[in-house]
Amino acid sequence: MIVAGMMSGTSADGVDVALVRITKTTTAPKLKLLAFESFPYSKKLRTAVLQAMDAASISAAEMARLHWRLGEVYADAVLQTKKRHPQLRIDLIGNHGQTIYHQGKAEKYLGQPLRCTWQLGEASVLAALTNIPVVADFRPADMAVGGQGAPLVPMLDYVLFQHPRRNRVLQNIGGIGNLTLVAAGAQFHDLLAFDTGPGNMLIDQVMQQLYNKPYDRNGATGKRGKVLQAVLDVLLRGPFFSEAPPKSAGREQYGAAYTEKLIALCRKASRKPEDAVATATALTAESIRLSYAQFVQPRLTTTKTDYVISGGGARNAALLQMLRERLEPLGCKLALSDAFGLPAQAKEAVAFALLAWQTWHRLPGNVPSATGAHQPVLLGKVSYV
Repeated sequence: MIVAGMMSGTSADGVDVALVRITKTTTAPKLKLLAFESFPYSKKLRTAVLQAMDAASISAAEMARLHWRLGEVYADAVLQTKKRHPQLRIDLIGNHGQTIYHQGKAEKYLGQPLRCTWQLGEASVLAALTNIPVVADFRPADMAVGGQGAPLVPMLDYVLFQHPRRNRVLQNIGGIGNLTLVAAGAQFHDLLAFDTGPGNMLIDQVMQQLYNKPYDRNGATGKRGKVLQAVLDVLLRGPFFSEAPPKSAGREQYGAAYTEKLIALCRKASRKPEDAVATATALTAESIRLSYAQFVQPRLTTTKTDYVISGGGARNAALLQMLRERLEPLGCKLALSDAFGLPAQAKEAVAFALLAWQTWHRLPGNVPSATGAHQPVLLGKVSYV
């Protein structure tokens, strides 16, 4: 099958589409990336999505309209991809959708503990406009059996990166950072995966507030700035960074309110806005180092470790330099996923192509050791044509 995997992350900057040929084998499925395209959100749509994420209250009508409009946007992305690659026939779509709210840990609601998640983008609209069946809404099935609904990329990490003699740590840096440990010779049930904390999200939000720019292109502003160590130390005392996995994070923790806190602390320590960008970048880098040192390194039985970076953060030179300075002394060999044949920006879209393929073949897609679920389950809901 050729599956179109689609990802729109917590940075809410657009839609990635990966066309992946997936072949069934006697062991793990075999994947080949055939094409990859990215489609930015319009300014108005991105504003609407970000406002919905951070809204203290919003009308049901607004959320319904955004849900259906995103279904049309996703369909347009698939149709444009088909137009650019007419020789490829898409058999199935796997769409992550746009996360508006994610609460992986149970909190009381109406007197009862509750976990919940919500990804927008009406799958029936996507299926009808493309005339291709769609698997969407992947996270709830895992949460219904006690999981946190994240991370879901470990299935792909195991299929592509397992190695008999080398540890592989797969670090994705999207809006949120998440890692998967595939230790040397590991079996599927041995995987460890969890969210490390903010990825690009805080850096982007600081750039938007202080520079009116969507992100720090190539990490240029972060490179010019000075890391405010006292501010960084305060932020790293947050409970998430020392919390043992499984754990997941989102805009609920690291959205507008957290950004305001970071900027206020930085302004007390420095008048230079670039120092706030550098400090936000360092928070991402240091949270990744802490995650590795606390929860990954103690599990390793060999020192041969590849630390493989993917996601939008792979384009931030300042962040990559900070990661090298922190991880290489711990014995990690840093590389981009491109070096393993998977473009850094394409990884999550490829993951949801694989997860859709799993569901289509009635195979579970979650990794209970990563999400905390009680059992493996089929993920997603299918919209047929």
